[in-house]
Amino acid sequence: MHGTSASHQIPFTRYDAGWVILCIGMAIGAGIVFLPVQVGITGLWVFAASVLLAYPALYMMQELYLKTLAESDECDDYASIITQYLGKNWGFVLGVAYSLMLLKGMLTYSLAVTFDSAKYLQTFGITDSLLSNNALYSLAVLSFLVLIAAQGERLLFKISGPLVIFKLGVVVLLGAVMIPYWDIKNNIPAFPDVKQFAIDTILTVPFTLFSILFVQILSPMNIAFRRAEPESRIATYRAIRANRIAFLILAISVLFFAVSFTFALSHEQALSAKAQNISALALAASVIPANAVLFMTTALNIFAIVTAFLGIYLGFEEGLAGMAMNLMTRFTPKEKISRRMVTFGVAVFIVVALWLWVRIQFSILLLQQIASPIYGIISFIIPCLLVYKVAALHKYKSLKLFYVFAFGVLLCMSPVLKALGY
Repeated sequence: MHGTSASHQIPFTRYDAGWVILCIGMAIGAGIVFLPVQVGITGLWVFAASVLLAYPALYMMQELYLKTLAESDECDDYASIITQYLGKNWGFVLGVAYSLMLLKGMLTYSLAVTFDSAKYLQTFGITDSLLSNNALYSLAVLSFLVLIAAQGERLLFKISGPLVIFKLGVVVLLGAVMIPYWDIKNNIPAFPDVKQFAIDTILTVPFTLFSILFVQILSPMNIAFRRAEPESRIATYRAIRANRIAFLILAISVLFFAVSFTFALSHEQALSAKAQNISALALAASVIPANAVLFMTTALNIFAIVTAFLGIYLGFEEGLAGMAMNLMTRFTPKEKISRRMVTFGVAVFIVVALWLWVRIQFSILLLQQIASPIYGIISFIIPCLLVYKVAALHKYKSLKLFYVFAFGVLLCMSPVLKALGY
């Protein structure tokens, strides 16, 4: 099925394009808008090293992740897939871990959409004070986003599609518009001390990874293709094809954007953005005297965070609903459980939990680093362990597996270094 002749017989439909767009929308979120801040702090050499480590590992991991999901007989949610491989107890434990991975994204985007939107309203003179300090404002924003996301993938295609295409265009255009503001002489630092270089690279790897990561939407995409396509091998091929196209588009666009922004923003401006808990785009909109840049950064930031939030909701809701079903089916027959009520209950829980989280005002950059082990374990390490533990997955054993596993371990080191004061 994965041969050349077979692939030519499988058309690339609007449905496939819709998932490519959602994957891109998932990736262009907090990862890209906060990447220039981290790169501005650590330097271009560190960023280059982190890209060489992260991008190949990410490509191999996401393809392996899809293949391990696709081998299951039934395909309702992540927890049910793991249950088929390892039993109900492991299914629940890894379902919790999977939801924690998605939770990190939800926490990041809920903070970003609240604080950045409030910052823009103040920047444009619409409000005198920051509305992010108002509890009702954050509750209204989060409730509105969850209401849209809970309607399902078809509505997300219609809403996210134009926004994602627009913001991808803005990513490329903004990279070009920033060229006149480049100060290469002052913004490319000398090569750092080797020890500091290694430490900074490990700390920057999570940001580089999250700049084009969309593993959170791979399970919902796999499930959707399995439901839409009666032949599971064709469904797997379509999911992997969508993953590859999205990855290639993102790698080229994001690298250009990040490098251009790095040349334009100084180390001091990056430190200022970190202190204010805002993205590089929000900072650029307030420091660069150009209306075009102001409007583009505003649109990109808001669209990026909103569409990423909408995209990750599919996976997060699926993960929580899967855990709820796992627990409930231990006491009640599956056919007696209302899936609709479970979905509604999960939506209400998500709104309340995110609202309480936003009130804490946790640092987004710190969250990116301390949460990286969750992605390291769930996205990189567990698929590798599944390949070795489950007989049906043994065919995916290769040298790539060791690199993916090693990168997962590397991701787990970031918060350790942060705890040690680096």
